[in-house]
Amino acid sequence: MRTFWVRTAMTLLLASGGCLTAGDLTAGSEKAGPVPDPLQQGRYLVRIAGCNDCHTAGYARSGGRVPDSQWLTGEALGWRGPWGTTYPVNLRLYMQNLSEDEWVVRARTMRTRPPMPWFTLQAMTDADLRAIYRFIRHLGPAGQEAPAYLPPGIAPPTPYVLFPAPPDQGEAPR
Repeated sequence: MRTFWVRTAMTLLLASGGCLTAGDLTAGSEKAGPVPDPLQQGRYLVRIAGCNDCHTAGYARSGGRVPDSQWLTGEALGWRGPWGTTYPVNLRLYMQNLSEDEWVVRARTMRTRPPMPWFTLQAMTDADLRAIYRFIRHLGPAGQEAPAYLPPGIAPPTPYVLFPAPPDQGEAPR
């Protein structure tokens, strides 16, 4: 079982690193042809940016075989490290409380705890961020809130992945 989680953690680490090019990919495609449908573009970006890997229960473990209707509803699998334990937010509920413009500002300024690659959102274009927002809102609210963050030293009551310490040992983001 431990080997499974180590492999899963490594897969997610590689996936989050690979998504850094999402903004570049869409920027190039906008120059090459007509602007894609924002909902389809949002769905595409959610898939290639690895959002489902953490924010959709069972997605990574099933090789992506989870119906769209269950996408982005959060996960009770925690990510534990020196910062404590974080849980992937239910994005379908999270986006219900934000306007599109608020989402773009938040995506541009957020700095979250691992393993969320907040820097990936900041590398995306405004058009990318708006497409993601529209796709998630299109899915509609579903699911329950994810478990709350647990500070260091508090044992999580749910299964978790033990995540390595980040290279920058500065103060953990809030």
